[in-house]
Amino acid sequence: MPEEPLEKEQETEEIEAPPASAEAPARMLSIGVSPHIRDKDTTTGIMGWVILALLPVTVYGIYMGGLSAFIVVLMSIVGAVATEAGIQRLRHMPVTILDLSAVLTGLLLGLTLPPKLPFWIPLLGGAVAIALGKQIFGGLGHNIFNPALVGRAVIFVSYSKYMTTSYLATPKAPLITSQSIKAINSVTGATPLAAQGLVRKGELTISASRYYKPLLFGNPWGCIGEVSAVLILVGLAVLLYKGLVDWRIPVCYVGTVVILSWILGMDPLFAALAGGLLIGACFMATDYVTNPMTAWGKVIFAVGCGVMTTILRFYSNLPEGVMFAILFMNGLTPLIDRYVRPVPYGVRALRRMEAEAEKLGDAA
Repeated sequence: MPEEPLEKEQETEEIEAPPASAEAPARMLSIGVSPHIRDKDTTTGIMGWVILALLPVTVYGIYMGGLSAFIVVLMSIVGAVATEAGIQRLRHMPVTILDLSAVLTGLLLGLTLPPKLPFWIPLLGGAVAIALGKQIFGGLGHNIFNPALVGRAVIFVSYSKYMTTSYLATPKAPLITSQSIKAINSVTGATPLAAQGLVRKGELTISASRYYKPLLFGNPWGCIGEVSAVLILVGLAVLLYKGLVDWRIPVCYVGTVVILSWILGMDPLFAALAGGLLIGACFMATDYVTNPMTAWGKVIFAVGCGVMTTILRFYSNLPEGVMFAILFMNGLTPLIDRYVRPVPYGVRALRRMEAEAEKLGDAA
């Protein structure tokens, strides 16, 4: 006989809703991704403080270089800001030029250029710094290399003749006597680092100590931002006071160059003051995005910059090596971050407890 269909009675239970509270909770638990610890500092504020720290050396550099130096700095900033706005519009992204990051990139680039460059070169350099050094990686916070140095490297390679012949012929140096500069220029027309290279080869006789005062107070042989080591250090002091840079990078960078240069026979104080070492160590290598995250990683990064700078100064055709040294170590930053990691909180204490427990076990 065919089986009769079984009918199952479905019992339904009525679930009573919890009574609605008379008052809504005052605060709700908000769950989100890290970072959970936030600071009042903003991108605009940080960039503003760095620009402020660069202001003394910028004003003095423009004073010494004249109108042409002002045009170089201005065109660098215009090229950077215009390119940032243009690319962000093409990518249908919010235009963020008011965060001052593009302004800072253009300013840093301008300070690393000679004061007599034609206006179109810093304009092109500012555009390259943003396009190839920043936006091509996704924008602020994603770039691997320092954008200002990327722009300068392209200019240096593409227009080397302009970069080596656009320095001041009759500079103003109000804090040092013009006779001292004329006395040095009467011996050699080379830059201080190039002159000391000739001294090492035995082709020139001039004491490195003669350069101390000009390099400290009124350097007429360098780029716009190299006019005064004192003003660069004043800017660094501002950033350290505000907690915007880690002291390990400038100290380890400059310290490495000083020690290695002394070992190789160069005056250590001259090695620290000459060229772009100070502005590179204080304002370029300390860039948030392009240096390692951990304390030991920063030390490794800075020492690597110092070693590369010294090698390029002593054993290459270039009298200066700060730009290429920082860019080289920027490329190694992801590798440093991969292998130099911070120890999670509590791990050291746990290891000590395990070691003590093991000792007690062995004793028993």
